[in-house]
Amino acid sequence: MPSMLSRPAFPLAVTSVLMAAALLGTGCNRQKPITVVTENAQRRNLTELVTGSGKLQPVVQVKISSEVAGEIIDLPVKEGQKVRKGDLLVRVKPDLYAAALSSQEASLKSAQADLLTAEANARKAEAELKRNEDLFSRQLISGSLFDEVRTGAEVARANAIASTQRVEMARASLKRSQEDLAKTTIFSPIEGTVSKLNSELGERVSGTGMMAGTDIMTVADLTEMEARIEVGEIDVVLIEPQFKARLDVDSFKDRKFDGQVTQVARSAKTAAVGTQQESTKFEVRIRMADKGLFLPGMSVTADIETRYRTNVVTVPIQAVTTRLPGSSASEPVPKKAQSNSEEDKGQIEFLAGKKTKDTVKPVEVVFIKKGDKAKMLPVKRGISNDSHYEILEGVSEGQEIITGSFKAVSKELNDGTLIQLEEAKKDKATKP
Repeated sequence: MPSMLSRPAFPLAVTSVLMAAALLGTGCNRQKPITVVTENAQRRNLTELVTGSGKLQPVVQVKISSEVAGEIIDLPVKEGQKVRKGDLLVRVKPDLYAAALSSQEASLKSAQADLLTAEANARKAEAELKRNEDLFSRQLISGSLFDEVRTGAEVARANAIASTQRVEMARASLKRSQEDLAKTTIFSPIEGTVSKLNSELGERVSGTGMMAGTDIMTVADLTEMEARIEVGEIDVVLIEPQFKARLDVDSFKDRKFDGQVTQVARSAKTAAVGTQQESTKFEVRIRMADKGLFLPGMSVTADIETRYRTNVVTVPIQAVTTRLPGSSASEPVPKKAQSNSEEDKGQIEFLAGKKTKDTVKPVEVVFIKKGDKAKMLPVKRGISNDSHYEILEGVSEGQEIITGSFKAVSKELNDGTLIQLEEAKKDKATKP
């Protein structure tokens, strides 16, 4: 009898275990909420900026190089010295060129003397020809004699013409010698400052009129400076002359300078061609509004204002991400299955640049808080600044946008995902 009463105990215990396991299994299948941070979509003014870095350089600078060869015998300037237009900068030893000038002057005088002789011979030959023409007409001389006299007159005229040309050649050589002698003395072509001095007194310089000679110094107008920065090929199409810019000069901390774009390059500078570090840059020149503060070669970073929008709907940059169309979290998926999902495959193929007929391109989206779930909204972006995007389509002012965490926005959230606000945000929102 006691054994019969104790039999129901085992089925009851098994039933309790099965019910507990069922409840535990139900709890395990329940989706865990993702903690997020939100911010309302607001209207604001946006200014799109293109940033580039480079160096400061004078707007006007002249490299002084020698056009003649010789020894520097006079160098009255020093680096950093201010000079006026026409001031003496350097003098090269002129002895050789002075001697060449004297030689050419003598050659010219000799050619002029030869010309006088040739012209006298030509006049004598012309007079002889006229006398013989009269005698030949009266048949007092033979035809052969008359031909000889006529030929002599023609030769005399040709010699006079040749002598005239030799005089012109001598004058040209003399002028060249005068110019070479003048080039031994170099004067400042502009008013400015000797920003760089490469040669010293007593050094030899070389140069010809056909190619650049020794770079002796650089004279620059330091009152007008410009930033020469490099920007990428994607951004350069947004920049035009007259655009405003704000500049940071490393030598002047905690200070901003104004500038204006004056020139945008139309040819690219390509670096590291054929390597993974290959880059294509375009030079943009920005005229500095402030004068007399800067030196050539100072490092500068510029923010160029390209496009401007007023009173537009905006969301934080970190709120915009990409998803494949149809992404949903209404049914939980195991982690292993999620890692092999069609969404992940599509994103991997998209990032790798793989194109197939069945590949679906991700679209740009934001997530808004709707109750305790995230709702995915496709959006169309406009311009941006360093913190916000302009939203042209998809979001209305005042909607509660999910902005964090980065992991949640970029990977974890899908349409219908359970969410909860960050505790700090909750506490802050509940304070009176």
